[in-house]
Amino acid sequence: MPQLPAPAYPDDVRERLERDAREVIARYPDSRSALLPLLHLVQSEEGHVTRTGMQFCADVLGLTTAEVTAVATFYTMYRRRPSGDYQVGVCTNTLCAVMGGDAIFESLQEHLGVGNGETTDDGKVTLEHIECNAACDFAPVVMVNWEFFDNQTPASAKGLVDDLRAGRPVEPTRGAPLCTFKETARILAGFPDERPGAVEASGGAGPASLIGLRLARGEAAPARVVHPRTEEPEDQSPSDHIEEGEG
Repeated sequence: MPQLPAPAYPDDVRERLERDAREVIARYPDSRSALLPLLHLVQSEEGHVTRTGMQFCADVLGLTTAEVTAVATFYTMYRRRPSGDYQVGVCTNTLCAVMGGDAIFESLQEHLGVGNGETTDDGKVTLEHIECNAACDFAPVVMVNWEFFDNQTPASAKGLVDDLRAGRPVEPTRGAPLCTFKETARILAGFPDERPGAVEASGGAGPASLIGLRLARGEAAPARVVHPRTEEPEDQSPSDHIEEGEG
């Protein structure tokens, strides 16, 4: 059956969102370029992108709901169903996987009793496996609302989600202090993070990730320690040699 028109936001909510939307749209020479941040804006209202949110974006940008839906369903950062206060993402790309990411993800599924993309009954945690977050120096990596928790283990990850569900303070390894998913969505919409110290917090990459940048700047590469060609590694066995006259 075809869906009925999306329900409207309450008048006070729509008025507030329209005010914020005008600020976002004013940043772009072409209004339709504001669609991505506006989807984050409506996501900050309800915790996911609803049909009401997509209709709102279409209305203020003069687009069809089909155009908005095509974008909202393309990017995984836009949630299409209710999700938790904390989006816990476990990197399962190659390096994190071999360093323990797969084991972390499996242990969290069992510990929380949820599958990929599902939310705990208390509405606190949504678990998902995610693609590379360019933090391979610190593998395996878990992210909570896009903040880094580096060098995790199954035990530390389970402790992390237990703290989140219990409301205990949790500090990312680097980067800004943790906030809820709705608050994160508003920041991604382009509104300032007004929490004390949040903007100044550093989320810098690790040394291995920055080597290319340093070389591009003309900085010398770090020295590499290798065996001289005339020196045989100590662990090489005699069987590895080719006797003179063979071959």
